[in-house]
Amino acid sequence: MAHPSAKTMLFVLAAGAVQENAAAGDRELGQYLSSECVTCHRLSGPNAQGIPKIAGWPEDQFIAVMNAYKDKQRDNPVMQTIAGRLESGDIAALAAYFRTQK
Repeated sequence: MAHPSAKTMLFVLAAGAVQENAAAGDRELGQYLSSECVTCHRLSGPNAQGIPKIAGWPEDQFIAVMNAYKDKQRDNPVMQTIAGRLESGDIAALAAYFRTQK
């Protein structure tokens, strides 16, 4: 049986790294997309009553909540509209960004 070439191994490793980064979410894209979110979900100072703080949320929790709004399983017309416009990669990017905020 032939051993894989160095080129083949590098390709496999690179493909795995790209897939891992895509799954984890792009924090820079998340920061770019976050401006609409932080209008209500502020990063500093007090949030308005009833609007939860999303900075520091675990990524899986953020993604689950946003998908529930997107699928209209959670009732909030504003959040349903915002989540409905986002692709899954955008939601993952936002989750990655907000996880790193304090």
